[in-house]
Amino acid sequence: MTTTLPRPVGRQKEVLALPAAGHTVVLGTAGSGKTTLALHRAAYLANPATDHAGRTLLVTFNKCLVAYLQALGGRLGNVEVRNYHHFARGYLASRGKMANNAIASPDLAAGLGQQSVDGVKKVGWSAAAFDRPIQFLVEEFQWISQNGLRSADAYVDAEDDGRQGARVPQAERAAVFAAYDHYRALRNAAGKPYDWDDLAQTVVSEFSSDGAARYYKHVIIDEGQDFSPVMLQSLAAAVPSDGSLTFFGDVAQQIYGHKISWRSAGLNVQDRDVWKFEQNYRNTKQIARLALAIAKSPHYRGLVDLIEPKSPTADGPLPALVSFKTEAEELKFVAERAQKLAETGTVAVLFRDRELEQVLPRLVSGIPTRLHRDLNIWPRGPGLFYGTYHAAKGLEFDSVLVPYASNDRLPHPPDVTAFGVDDAAARNAKLLYVAVTRAKSNLVFTHSCAPTSLLPTAAGLLQRSQR
Repeated sequence: MTTTLPRPVGRQKEVLALPAAGHTVVLGTAGSGKTTLALHRAAYLANPATDHAGRTLLVTFNKCLVAYLQALGGRLGNVEVRNYHHFARGYLASRGKMANNAIASPDLAAGLGQQSVDGVKKVGWSAAAFDRPIQFLVEEFQWISQNGLRSADAYVDAEDDGRQGARVPQAERAAVFAAYDHYRALRNAAGKPYDWDDLAQTVVSEFSSDGAARYYKHVIIDEGQDFSPVMLQSLAAAVPSDGSLTFFGDVAQQIYGHKISWRSAGLNVQDRDVWKFEQNYRNTKQIARLALAIAKSPHYRGLVDLIEPKSPTADGPLPALVSFKTEAEELKFVAERAQKLAETGTVAVLFRDRELEQVLPRLVSGIPTRLHRDLNIWPRGPGLFYGTYHAAKGLEFDSVLVPYASNDRLPHPPDVTAFGVDDAAARNAKLLYVAVTRAKSNLVFTHSCAPTSLLPTAAGLLQRSQR
């Protein structure tokens, strides 16, 4: 095995050599080395010199993270690194269940969702949810799929599992499920048997009738908090009885779905057997304190399995919050500072959405690396990266700059419109937590009107200045 991985330390060594059969859950704070250990664990389980060796799948949710994992891990022998949908499509293709262009795009799904609402309203169904922005209803359809709810009764009786904000009340769920059924019929009629969220249901169904030997003996899940219960069920079904599934996750970074827990997937693990990593090896203590303050805000109230980090020993500057008169001045400063820092280290400029990220390349010389799903090769050495908070998930950089940290930008206005102020604040607080914890030593926020209310205001967390 050729690898650039740091050696496991502390309790990481114990998890690395846990039994190579059954289910294991490892929960850790950001910077606790979960991704590093996932790579080590994969290499250990695939090692041909052991009696438990077998083909091993290291799977993550974020496609951009796959390139990073491959670069970080080097040559890991009999280990395949995939994002979940790559795995699912490959398995369904092997079963003759995946034609070309069979998955509805998010835009098509939203359009069909609106058509489904219009259709069921014409035949007498009504619900206040039908008057919400279509993004709200599409996400409810996603939640139904992610939890494998196959009937209106199952949906009506389903627990919300701590979902943030006011969701669909039980009295309206029969109507919403009728719209969901109609949406799936419209999608099938359009030649799209799947969307990205219900793909896993078919994988589970196929495995239940698949008597062939399993292709993988071991599955390692990195960033597992973003996998739906049905995705986790499908991965558990992908290994044989003498194989293993290892789940690594951090619920504080759960930026997809609504507080979906690994517990919902039926993994065979008791609470007393869950491994917890509390030591933060990545961030300076100043950055870690800010991240912890965000995680202790009201937006995280009721979050199950939250691991509170132990403060790291590495020292560094306070995270900076810099105020500007205009967004143009703000972006000019960010571009110049990022380019300078990239001469000697890795730097990421992170944005809330793809539309905002497009401005950066026009302000810097050279070609920065965009963090996105088609990034196949991870650049080595110092350099400038840019992308969304979502795309940076699981990655780390020496420095991180977060422009547009203004109250009129965060929470994201479309989220406020679709989900309400409280729900939007909870979603965006988790995204901000992800952005903060990507930074190893330097962290800079900029804003050009009042700073976002999602940043803690306690003294000693941020160094504030004006330009």
